[in-house]
Amino acid sequence: MTVYSINKGIGWASSGVEYAQAYRGQVFRKLGVKAKFIFTDWISYENIAHLTRNLGFKDREIIWLYTFFTDFEVRAGSFTLDDLEKVLPPILERKPLNKAVRYIFANDFWATAYLKDLSSGIVDRVEYVSGANLVRKDYYSYGHYCSEFYAPESNRAKLYQRRFYNEDGTAVYDEIIDGDQEIFKFKDDILYSKHELLIKMLRELNFSKKDIILIDRAEDQGQEILENRGKARVGTIVHADHFSEAETNDATILWNNYYEYEFEHADQIDFYITATDLQKELMEEQFLKYKGKKPQIYTIPVGSLKELKKPDFASRQPFSLVTASRLASEKHLDWAIRAVAKAKRALPELSLDIYGSGSERTMLEEVIKEVGAEDYVHLKGHQQMDDIYQHYQAYLTCSTSEGFGLTLMEAVGSGLAMVGFDVRYGNPTFIADGENGLLLPYDRLATVPEHVNEMSRAIVKLFSSDLPATSEKSYEIASKYRDKQVAKLWKKAIESELHRD
Repeated sequence: MTVYSINKGIGWASSGVEYAQAYRGQVFRKLGVKAKFIFTDWISYENIAHLTRNLGFKDREIIWLYTFFTDFEVRAGSFTLDDLEKVLPPILERKPLNKAVRYIFANDFWATAYLKDLSSGIVDRVEYVSGANLVRKDYYSYGHYCSEFYAPESNRAKLYQRRFYNEDGTAVYDEIIDGDQEIFKFKDDILYSKHELLIKMLRELNFSKKDIILIDRAEDQGQEILENRGKARVGTIVHADHFSEAETNDATILWNNYYEYEFEHADQIDFYITATDLQKELMEEQFLKYKGKKPQIYTIPVGSLKELKKPDFASRQPFSLVTASRLASEKHLDWAIRAVAKAKRALPELSLDIYGSGSERTMLEEVIKEVGAEDYVHLKGHQQMDDIYQHYQAYLTCSTSEGFGLTLMEAVGSGLAMVGFDVRYGNPTFIADGENGLLLPYDRLATVPEHVNEMSRAIVKLFSSDLPATSEKSYEIASKYRDKQVAKLWKKAIESELHRD
């Protein structure tokens, strides 16, 4: 029996979906459940194993669509500059660069080797340039698994082909690229789209009735998964709010487009998994009302806690706030900065540290400067948060939608007081209003200044409360999310599905 989780991409600044998968992997290992995590996006900027290892996946658990048909395993890079130099043309000059080395050859020909890091000398890819034109890129892990070929067009390098190799250097298949058109040529087969490539992989996996498929991302691949599931049970993990409230009325519902295919084809989905009881109950009501169906839905948190972090409360930095998320518009971190700036007038020692990376960083830096908060609001970047929360007294979230909120779970697991809006689903799951923090009413028609003022008043109120008692309530809430409790839920769901007709 194997549980397959199907996603698309992964990166250094991964979304909650990838973190949820990583937590799931930890649970399955403890349960002794064989798990495979399938990624279907083309990833060129980094060896995929470095990205998956960063989140705690084991190499043996990863299936990547593009190397699936080769004998290359997903494995951390070990191909070094020394290995590379053995196969390069005669080198005229070697120039160290930032995380790269440039090699100059004869006849206006040169190559740049991009490294995992400077200290290791491990090569991720090599780009070859002839006469100022990019002609080829070679990709490496523990060996050379792929080459890309380019030709100049309108003063730009146009990608026209990828070739994938076995460990011994023999070609396995070619991807021919012409704009949006992709053709995959194998020795005995020609596939006319990436969809067909995905289908080929799914069929070769030969799913049995003892297997379970978990769909983490169905966009552009849901149909292929359902039509090529074999005899496996199929479930959908609902990671976010599943519908648009603004576009829903008594007669119709607008599903979130990320889940629309699985919801509209509910007769082909064996079960759904939500992270909270609140979402499960709402989905059950909506399926019955709008579809006349009663689907099987399990509540299983998308994360779990190895332990509760319980430092001496006196060791926490006084009047300290923390938040952690992608620096994205939907997180409304600019509201948080403005709210803290206003609350600072009543709480002179107040500070806010923001952890995470993303496209909104420049905008947030500008907001910090605008409100004059450079001394007490800091962008800390992406970091491992395990041992960071416990240095703070309170957690602040301005997000207006959280399917679960892994950082919320981690914050209560470190005993932080909580402040956030009363919005589905994570905030009311982890914030008990008046007990471990404050849940603020949210009006989507209200103005930004109104939201900021509401949050500012809540921050002042929170730090006027009994924070040690609030901390103990957070630990109480967090206790149900310990590894053992979540593992029991997964065990029960898996056993139920394998024995359900």
